[in-house]
Amino acid sequence: MKFGLRYCNTGPYAHAAAAEELVQAGEAAGFDTAWTIEHTVVPANYASTYPYSASGKMADGEDDLDLPDPLIWMAYMAGVTSTIRFGTAVMILPQHSPVVTAKQVATLDHLSGGRVLLGVGVGWLREEFDAIGASFDDRGARTDEYIAAMRELWTAESPTFHGEYINFDNTFCRPQPAQASVPIIIGGDSKVAARRAGRLGDGYFPARGAPAELFDLVRRTAEEHGRDPDAIEFTAALPDDLDDIEKLARLGVSRLTVPVTSLTGLPTAINSPDDVGRWAEIIERYAEV
Repeated sequence: MKFGLRYCNTGPYAHAAAAEELVQAGEAAGFDTAWTIEHTVVPANYASTYPYSASGKMADGEDDLDLPDPLIWMAYMAGVTSTIRFGTAVMILPQHSPVVTAKQVATLDHLSGGRVLLGVGVGWLREEFDAIGASFDDRGARTDEYIAAMRELWTAESPTFHGEYINFDNTFCRPQPAQASVPIIIGGDSKVAARRAGRLGDGYFPARGAPAELFDLVRRTAEEHGRDPDAIEFTAALPDDLDDIEKLARLGVSRLTVPVTSLTGLPTAINSPDDVGRWAEIIERYAEV
């Protein structure tokens, strides 16, 4: 079982000194990844329903929270670390040009020595799409096409792509990633997201819990599309009861992500040598899972 940290560009870790301390301590403790989240803007008093809380609001209704751009935050942190990998969980892909995003992600992967995982989702906050000038209603179809276009730019000798939204011929995007292609992790706690992971993803990260039915749907969908379901990596949040880790491993989960805010029985933040040791104990306890 691998362990990651989430969500590392929030709270005090929106600021350089705390973030650097967090990620370096996590690397020293043996965490394999540090995960970020994205909202470019959060319009005040939005009407869209946040799907992950009973209130329908994220961050307990706090709209003016500090939330650095994930790729820039990751680039800064890659420069002060050497082995820990960095992932987005998630980048709201249909809000971005896939050509520009492919360039940015490939550059970061190239310079960091292949340490990028690109987690993507379709988004839920219509008001944010409106503020950015992005199209909301076709965001699912755009996400599928944008993934294909980025992979073409990352892997082809002479990238060419023709879709409904994106078109280019013999268009070079250099440097290409240090990895053969940047792994794309599909995020989302829905059947639509699970099917997308089965069709297109290198991984699946439902973000909340570890719903066995969605993992099964990922596998079935992969098989239906002629893909190897065992090649799709499952990431999940650390369960409240650590004794459940073995059950998650049996479901096929190979990475668990630990929140960098409060968690019962664990330090509220990684910010001292003593805290590093306590996080390391958790890893060592379940190293054989």
